[in-house]
Amino acid sequence: MQGDDAGEVPSAPTTRVRHRKRNSDVVAGAGKANGSSLLVNDSNKYKSFLIRAYSTFWMIGGFALIVYMGHLYITAMVVVIQIFMARELFNLLRKTHEDKQLPGFRLLNWHFFFTAMLFVYGRILSQRLVNTVTPDKVLYRLVTSLIKYHMAICYSLYISGFVWFILTLKKKMYKYQFSQYAWTHMILIVVFTQSSFTVANIFEGIFWFLLPASLIVINDIFAYICGFFFGKTPLIKLSPKKTWEGFIGASITTMISAFLLANIMGRFLWLTCPREDLSTGWLHCDPGPLFKQETHALPGWISDWFPWKEISILPVQWHALCLGLFASIIAPFGGFFASGFKRAFKVKDFGDSIPGHGGITDRMDCQIITNLTFEEQQALFMKLGQMLQEKVIGS
Repeated sequence: MQGDDAGEVPSAPTTRVRHRKRNSDVVAGAGKANGSSLLVNDSNKYKSFLIRAYSTFWMIGGFALIVYMGHLYITAMVVVIQIFMARELFNLLRKTHEDKQLPGFRLLNWHFFFTAMLFVYGRILSQRLVNTVTPDKVLYRLVTSLIKYHMAICYSLYISGFVWFILTLKKKMYKYQFSQYAWTHMILIVVFTQSSFTVANIFEGIFWFLLPASLIVINDIFAYICGFFFGKTPLIKLSPKKTWEGFIGASITTMISAFLLANIMGRFLWLTCPREDLSTGWLHCDPGPLFKQETHALPGWISDWFPWKEISILPVQWHALCLGLFASIIAPFGGFFASGFKRAFKVKDFGDSIPGHGGITDRMDCQIITNLTFEEQQALFMKLGQMLQEKVIGS
């Protein structure tokens, strides 16, 4: 969830701005970040800091409650996040004047969106749904029939959307309609590519969803805090306010957190047991060798200084270090990608759903980019460049 403001100090919150700052303003901001004084000395930053902290508190509290409620509720949360992300991205290239001439055209976007949702979640949750309704013979027959024709249903829905699109084509609106058609499919790739990994991880054990998500949140928070209090040296020209101090401080904190959190989370069956159905009851299972405690003797020189002679470690903690390294080094590039994306389309944030943070997409950008393959990332960049060029030529 490395957002556009991670490892940086955002400007004081204002009404949503749709125009990018002039290059001179950006350069001036970069110079200030590289100045002799720390960013923490800028009193104008504290109001934004408090708003962001307040929103973060409520987001973490709500997230913890949903995790406690279980796998099905976490999946529902992912669905809600995807709907908000799609709405923000649909609105990014929306033109009110053109939409007024195409009544009902926006419904077509959502038709494709929910068709893609049915396809993705139908494949992931089908067997678990069958396991849930097995005791009821009527429901079992209905569900198995739907699953049997799942692909045919999704294909029919997509074709109906395609025919709908062709029938709505209007003279002098072709370019706008086809650009929206392409943009809609690009959004489906961005929003749903990671779903097969995210939701599957939830049902394989909440641990495999919760730990990576927590590490990215921790990296985001401490990049912002370290950048706020110690940031002087700009990290990347694409986002001048991000600093090396924020990046390094967040990396160290994330690695330590990964090792410690894996030990804590790995001791709860609720987090480590897989869920084979869509029920919400308590789980009991053999956690597997990764979650079974191992004792290691400490070197003699450590026991001379500290009272411990041995330490208990879960094998999964070594895996967690790899996840922490990934969250520290690779995931922030999702934020850089979002920065370039917003600059290309001259917007400050994708939305304003979360005070101090922007939109849902601003919080989920690193989850998107890190789950796309290289070919999909390349296709996304090429499509964005083509759409931006068309927009400049047409303006």
